Amino acid sequence: MTEETPGFDEQNEPTDVSSGDNGDTSEAAESAEPKAAPAPEKEGAAPAGDATVALTAQLDQMRTALNERTADIQRLQAEYQNYRRRVERDRITVKEIAVANLLTELLPVLDDIGRAREHGELVGGFKSVAESLETVAAKMGLQQFGKEGEPFDPTIHEALMHSYAPDVTETTCVAILQPGYRIGERTIRPARVAVAEPQPGAQAAKDADDAAADDKESGGPDEG
Repeated sequence: MTEETPGFDEQNEPTDVSSGDNGDTSEAAESAEPKAAPAPEKEGAAPAGDATVALTAQLDQMRTALNERTADIQRLQAEYQNYRRRVERDRITVKEIAVANLLTELLPVLDDIGRAREHGELVGGFKSVAESLETVAAKMGLQQFGKEGEPFDPTIHEALMHSYAPDVTETTCVAILQPGYRIGERTIRPARVAVAEPQPGAQAAKDADDAAADDKESGGPDEG
């Protein structure tokens, strides 16, 4: 009989320590390795739909602001145009007033020239100076008016003398005592005239004569 050597099996039996250790070691290694953390989502990131709505709102705000600024510019432009027209109108008015005042002061001189012409005294150098003055006054817009035989108009005529005449059918200027002057449509002095009116009852007599003449031409009134 052979004696069994105690512990032979334990010494010679292969142990699975290494495999067990290796498994535990690999799991430990895997557990020791840091796991990659998931990428965090970006804060404030909005979906595409929300971004479109935000852009549309911003665009509407910009359009509204643009329309407001455009309206402001148009309003300022209109006010500036009105200001320019008002200034131009005032400038023309001031110029017309200044010219009218100057020519009004020259009217007595023009009256003297007219009287001298009527009496044949407008000769020589005085005639040349007088005609030059009248030309300058005409260039500045001065116009003379008032003629014999024209109907009397109280808006442009001033009656200084009054009489009756059988040959007029309405109040008529029969003499121009002093000519009138105007600048454009503005009268700076009315024409001073002598007027004549129809004789009292002359119109009734004329109407009766006209009626008699008509009856005569038609063969007279019908006999009963």
